[in-house]
Amino acid sequence: MVRFIDRPLALFALLIAGFSAPLASAQTMQQGSQPGLALASTDSSVLDMRLPKPLSRSEEAALRPKDRFRECQHCPEMVVVPDGRFTMGASASEPGSTEDERPQHQVTVQRLGVGRSPVTCDEWNACVKAKGCSHQAEVAADQARDSVTGVLWEEARDYVQWLSRTSGRTYRLLSEAEREYVTRAGTTTAFWWGDGLDPQLTEATAADLIADIGIAMASVISATPRTANPFGLYEVHGSVYDWVEDCWHDNYVGAPTDGSAWVMGDCKGRVLRGGAASRSLQTRRSAARMWSGPPNRMSYMSLRVARTLGP
Repeated sequence: MVRFIDRPLALFALLIAGFSAPLASAQTMQQGSQPGLALASTDSSVLDMRLPKPLSRSEEAALRPKDRFRECQHCPEMVVVPDGRFTMGASASEPGSTEDERPQHQVTVQRLGVGRSPVTCDEWNACVKAKGCSHQAEVAADQARDSVTGVLWEEARDYVQWLSRTSGRTYRLLSEAEREYVTRAGTTTAFWWGDGLDPQLTEATAADLIADIGIAMASVISATPRTANPFGLYEVHGSVYDWVEDCWHDNYVGAPTDGSAWVMGDCKGRVLRGGAASRSLQTRRSAARMWSGPPNRMSYMSLRVARTLGP
């Protein structure tokens, strides 16, 4: 474990200073984003020109990577992800990897829209209010923009079906391959920022503090980076797990190579990707995966949506 400083009290002060800035930055981003915006690009003037409504065919065709759009008032904000090819899975030499992440294989993914972050409580409860979803997200007023939690796979499916009906466009869950692709965002390391700890998190530093002065650091240490990955997505190594479309398979022998969901065979369990704040760092790697099935409802279960885009 790397020790960043020898004196624990100085280290504690360093952490307090270091983590307050990213958190404030994230809050500023949330407060500054306008719910009425539907289409965004590097040209800030575009932000003021369009209400949240379904994209026209010409607008959809004009989208470029990292453009953002929203197609209804309560729809998630989406980010355009480019098409590409990547190596899915982890090598046996990657610390924390398991046999179900192998064999590594090449996968091609077509461009798509992906939720900038997991679905929020207020986005989810719009579906509940419209009677498209049954699971009520009970949250305080100041938690409305937090990720919805405790969602079963069948409920996640109900949400994307409601979103499709509401917007008139095709929304869905990501495939497992797409979820790893957008997490990696062109990188090949265990996390999009590298193989080690994110320098903005320094969980090893927190472990030093706990060992040195025996204090709980839950209020100081963030579970996930407050910055977007290279594709413009937040919380891909997240505070919650995202449900994907795929059925669980014990390894990748016979897995699709076109980015589609693997739904053949026994489907008693579905796949979760991303990690959770309550679980170890190695379970949040780009290649890490787990499964669950009904009736297990866990607090870290959530979803991030995908939007099929035309050429």
